[in-house]
Amino acid sequence: MLEYILFDEHSWRGFIDYLRQLGLDPQTSVAEEGWLIALPEDLDEALDVKIEAYYGQLLEGDEAAVAEREGEAHLHAAGVNVTLADGRIVQAVIDPKLMQRLLGAVSPQELGEFVDAIAAAVENPDERPLCQR
Repeated sequence: MLEYILFDEHSWRGFIDYLRQLGLDPQTSVAEEGWLIALPEDLDEALDVKIEAYYGQLLEGDEAAVAEREGEAHLHAAGVNVTLADGRIVQAVIDPKLMQRLLGAVSPQELGEFVDAIAAAVENPDERPLCQR
């Protein structure tokens, strides 16, 4: 699943409405860290680009609202959701500059696949050489 997080309920609801207008049926939930939306990973690439652009705009608005609300206490943060084999979702904190560079090179879907592969390897180690798998 492609997962999105927003930090403002109004933005979250707007994103849900936008996705439904595109004919999608997003899965939604609320967690301690924010408002979550999940979509299938097999989206058409053009649709994915549209969604990412809209999501980016919403995140910028969320960031501005948080910065205004928290003043100098506002810190830039980034993270990746990691889905564990038992279904739990945990967040790995990543330096925002590194995240920006990563997303400049790969799509969010590709980053998710990369993270999922690492999580699977950590949870189910296979010590055989790659050429024997």
